[in-house]
Amino acid sequence: MSAGAIAALIAAGAFVVLVLLLAIPLFKLGKTLDEATLAIRKTHEGAAPLLSQAQTTVANVNSQLAEMEGITKGVSSMTNNAAALTSIVSSTVGSPLIKVAAFSYGVRSTIRRRQDSAAGSEARRSRSGRNRRDG
Repeated sequence: MSAGAIAALIAAGAFVVLVLLLAIPLFKLGKTLDEATLAIRKTHEGAAPLLSQAQTTVANVNSQLAEMEGITKGVSSMTNNAAALTSIVSSTVGSPLIKVAAFSYGVRSTIRRRQDSAAGSEARRSRSGRNRRDG
């Protein structure tokens, strides 16, 4: 065997060792990729029922929101009707009530003025009578 043949055998052996050393991480990487693929498959299988349930939930929420919209419109209509009724009642009852209150105030103040005037006249008469007797 010549030196070139020995060098070729050593190089071939080194290449085999290198291939074996690289094959171990590649084999482990393959197992890791298989596990990742399995995990993704399980996740995908578990996601389908979740998405179906989420779709059902969203559909139920949408139907309840539609019902709430009808209720909200009804409450809004009732509020508007109550406001209109309040306005009508205040204009029909409130105005005469204000007039009655103003009239009764006027009557009371007139009576009070007449009573004060009568009391003042009585006081003047009694003073003038005393002054005539004293004088």
